[in-house]
Amino acid sequence: MERKTSLPLAPPFMVSAPGKVILFGEHAAVYGKPTIAAAISLRSYLLVTTLSKSQRIVTLNFSDIGLNHTWEIDTLPWVTFQSRNTSFYTIVESLDPELLNAVQPHAELVSKHLPEKQRKMHTRSATAFLYLYLSLGSPLTAGFIYTLRSTIPIGAGLGSSASVCVCLSAALLIQNRTLAGPHPDQPPEEAKVQLDRINRWAYVAEMCIHGDPSGVDNAVSTGGKAVVFQRSSGPSVVTPIANFPKLRLLLIDTQQSRSTAMQVAKVKALKQRHPLMTEHILDGIGRLTTSALELISSADFKGNAVSPHDVPSALECLGDLISMNHGFLVSLGVSHPRLERIRELVDYADIGWTKLTGAGGGGCAITIFRPGVEAEVIDELGDKLADEGFKKYETILGADGVAVLSPAVFRNSTVGACEEINQDKFEKAVGAEGIERLVGVGVREDREGWKFWTRASA
Repeated sequence: MERKTSLPLAPPFMVSAPGKVILFGEHAAVYGKPTIAAAISLRSYLLVTTLSKSQRIVTLNFSDIGLNHTWEIDTLPWVTFQSRNTSFYTIVESLDPELLNAVQPHAELVSKHLPEKQRKMHTRSATAFLYLYLSLGSPLTAGFIYTLRSTIPIGAGLGSSASVCVCLSAALLIQNRTLAGPHPDQPPEEAKVQLDRINRWAYVAEMCIHGDPSGVDNAVSTGGKAVVFQRSSGPSVVTPIANFPKLRLLLIDTQQSRSTAMQVAKVKALKQRHPLMTEHILDGIGRLTTSALELISSADFKGNAVSPHDVPSALECLGDLISMNHGFLVSLGVSHPRLERIRELVDYADIGWTKLTGAGGGGCAITIFRPGVEAEVIDELGDKLADEGFKKYETILGADGVAVLSPAVFRNSTVGACEEINQDKFEKAVGAEGIERLVGVGVREDREGWKFWTRASA
């Protein structure tokens, strides 16, 4: 008699996490000044498909970057990882060199046919995945396919890798039942502990990719909203801003590649040539960031009407600080003609306040919308930006953090119907718009399913 094919042990589920922008304080952060980073509604999405017992393989499928590789579970270095006897609940703060060395030969198997630059990115991604998979998984579990899609531009300083790392961390912790929830009655303190656990393991994965990350990107992607980050002589301090408002944001990609290291070196050289003036600029950025934090913590951003009697609204005050921050960054020499052209086009359209975000020298600019901007004006600006080779994204600043859809089924609250998301549908979604239509967090009000861990408000 023929043996029946065994069935999967669990239904597919999904995890999603946001990207981020630096709102205030870039470059000054290197010199110990505070920085505000905030989540955006562009996100990564991870679908976890459980295979049957007979399929002893694990696949990482990240089609947006052309990475697809399968490992045989029984050939992976489980003995090395299990010899460490690390608990899933351990507060991890660093990479274990022996474990990293054990992973490397298996990560090096990926994408051997690709050019070195692309293959290097794939190898780092595979290293991060395998490190988490072997740390948090078990050789006795079933096989899995981890399918990743993203609406976050890659390599633009928007935290795309951290978003992926948060998705992987959360998914693996869910699979080994280290996490409970999220659920409506979950105590905020329990939610905080679980978010911290996701964040810690995502930081480990980020170290596999970047070596010495600041920890800002994974913290924002995990908790959403925004954080204040400040370097110190000891561990860097990352503090959530729980009451950060959700604001409409225009994100514009210059399509101009840039090097963060080169821009940091440029500011360092300027500081050596003009130490006093450069220190004044960096101190000004630090004070401006502090002022922004005080405004965000105390003001009401919910109203959309411009304040009467020439009294500036909280949004207008925030916009002024954004414009001033950009001026400081221009003084440090880290802008770019493409970024200044964006500023010119946005200022002419009079839709809001604009600054570069991240290291500068290219990358992206962000604009906080003025209240009451008409869609026609935004569309007209979009046409002009497209004509000059820019790419725009209308997003939300202060977006929610890591989310779970388990099982991968949406419920339509209007008609009561259900829509199951399977691997075929997910892989065939075309581009960012297709991904958003299929599984987007917060895209459709009539669709229920995504759930979030919620921290206590400040």
